[in-house]
Amino acid sequence: MINPRMGLAFTSTTLLVLLLVLGRSKGQMEEEEKLKGVTPPSKRCLCELQNLGAAFPWQEFQIVHSFSSNCTQTFSKQEFIEVDSLLASLYYRLQNLEKDVKDFEADFDTGLYSVISLRIIEIELTEISSLLLKLNQTSHNKKALLDNLTPQMQTMADKLEEIKQFDRMHVVKRQQESKRLKRSLKECEVKLEATPAPVTTPAPGNCPFGRLLNITGPNSFMVTQYSTSYPYGAWGMDPKPAPGKEDRHWLVILTSSNVFGNYIRMYNSHSDLVAAKQVEDITVTSSTTITNSIMGPGSVIYNNAYYYNCYSSSLVCRFDLTYKNISTMELPGAGSSNSFPYCQPSSCFLYTDIDLATDESGLWVIYTSKAKFGNVILSRLDANNLTLLQTWYTSLQKKIITNAFMACGVLYATRFIDSSYDEVFYSFDTTTGVERSNLAFPFKKMSTNIQHLNYNPRNRMLYVYNDAYILSYQAVFG
Repeated sequence: MINPRMGLAFTSTTLLVLLLVLGRSKGQMEEEEKLKGVTPPSKRCLCELQNLGAAFPWQEFQIVHSFSSNCTQTFSKQEFIEVDSLLASLYYRLQNLEKDVKDFEADFDTGLYSVISLRIIEIELTEISSLLLKLNQTSHNKKALLDNLTPQMQTMADKLEEIKQFDRMHVVKRQQESKRLKRSLKECEVKLEATPAPVTTPAPGNCPFGRLLNITGPNSFMVTQYSTSYPYGAWGMDPKPAPGKEDRHWLVILTSSNVFGNYIRMYNSHSDLVAAKQVEDITVTSSTTITNSIMGPGSVIYNNAYYYNCYSSSLVCRFDLTYKNISTMELPGAGSSNSFPYCQPSSCFLYTDIDLATDESGLWVIYTSKAKFGNVILSRLDANNLTLLQTWYTSLQKKIITNAFMACGVLYATRFIDSSYDEVFYSFDTTTGVERSNLAFPFKKMSTNIQHLNYNPRNRMLYVYNDAYILSYQAVFG
């Protein structure tokens, strides 16, 4: 219907409402305007709006939102990581204790047990007691906090249910239904998988158990049987051992000028290493200063072969532990013989130019060259053929870091904090090429300098040679 005077279009329903309003108020309006001396216009419409629904409880919403934020801050992610770290350390200690007790029982049966074996068990029990104390204290604190928060959370849940009534378009309800459907779909997809996915070597940068979150420990520490006479060396376990040699530990001491060596010490177990018994010395070369003898502490054992920097060169040597033969490869342009060592603020570590490393995807070498102005170069090696598979270049200066290691295809570097602590501060992901220098994973050391640092993917442990001390740490992922 069209009003010719006003030129407006109304539906019949709208017009009816307006007529009712006009009919009710027209006389009153004219009277009022006459009294005021105002000439009323020919046509005028008035509308009254009244919200018949309940007002949205904005203050209640603010209280719930504030409580949610405070609750999130109270239960921080770091606190859960701390509990996970304690549990991981406890699990590792219990495994060690079980093994040490078995070794002691075997030695006792043969009459070869010693006070050292009992001392090892005593140390393990002390560490386990300490970890249990920390866990109990942490659990007690969390329980008290939870008891305090539970009634508040229930009150907030009730308030939230009241606020949901104002969701007249059912947005929240539909979101919840969508989440439930997604969960059900995911469960259905898992059940429909006929066979599990084949076991494959994880690609660099794709860690099956998450990213590095922390380093705990040291879980074990001792000075070598040579006391502090030889501050340079390396030690660890084979990440890919030969059958029957899963518990074997190795130790290399650089006996000549803290730089050169020519033999590897093998121990059947960690207990044997501590007790310095059942030692097998494997000779690599006849002398410490001849072609292919060991130079520097950056060595590893992988798949029953020993990899190291060859004497007075930029070559990588591979010594087969079964057949006792040596093969070599050249690192093109690599700096060696103290050209680009690892350093701390007051000094550098002798002959740490070429550093071998292991992780889930195999064998790596960390080095640099003049062509790259001393920035760290990372290469993945074919462990059997001793050839370069792939190379990455970083922006990290090698001389500003104290050491480096690989884990899940990610390069991690450490820096000097003080005489008691170093810190993992840098990472380079070989999959994405992303570099980060804002990590902060400090770890305690027994002495000032770290000469050797390597990660073992089999037990996720870091093995450290620290001024004649040999230490192990737990790498925590998640």
